Amino acid sequence: MANTKIKAVFFDFMGTCLDWHSGAIKVLPQSIAESERSKLALEWRHDYFDVNTARLAANEPPENIDLTLLKTLNALLEKHLEYKHLFDDRTKHQCVVAWHSMPAWPEVPQAIEKLKASGYEVFVFANGTTRLQLDLCKSSGLRFNMLFSSELLGVYKPAPKSYSKTLELVNVKPEESVMVAAHTSDVRGGREAGMKTVYIHRWTDDINEDMEVIKKENDFFLEDMTSLAEVIGRL
Repeated sequence: MANTKIKAVFFDFMGTCLDWHSGAIKVLPQSIAESERSKLALEWRHDYFDVNTARLAANEPPENIDLTLLKTLNALLEKHLEYKHLFDDRTKHQCVVAWHSMPAWPEVPQAIEKLKASGYEVFVFANGTTRLQLDLCKSSGLRFNMLFSSELLGVYKPAPKSYSKTLELVNVKPEESVMVAAHTSDVRGGREAGMKTVYIHRWTDDINEDMEVIKKENDFFLEDMTSLAEVIGRL
């Protein structure tokens, strides 16, 4: 049953809705052992977050995600010189482009459609470019009411301005909205903005966070989105 107090559900995209890890390890050079490709992918993702955090702290505007991914990949290879010779310019380009085509986690399509059928508006609210989000909707088959990127908003999430501007654009009060994410920074930002929060635990993200702490910080802590519509109905 829909919660009539809640009007809008905002989703982080990569990691929360999309299994970026499986896509990343497929495009990394296959001569590298799968276990090592997994480690590289996780480190690359972590480094990307660090760069965004540094840019936000320095009050710098959002950078095109493709450029950030290329910079962080180059820096990653300087830390792993044993693999550097496997990455020519073409391979690097393929690795970056792969982030535009990631599959949804298995339960996500049905979870989002169930929310829409219950009368909630659903939005992507994530860092990156609008082009990236359009491409990811195409590759994943996910459909939302609208996409809000850091490029469009002019600021990275979790800056307070990103939340207030997004809510203002859809004319929804914080208490009428839910932030759904697999990143502590996203849900903490949402809670500070006055939103309800649902944390989705994904093994690919927040790998250095204490899950016991996160469980206490949010309205709900879920292992996947199977019961998302039900828990939002109880908020």
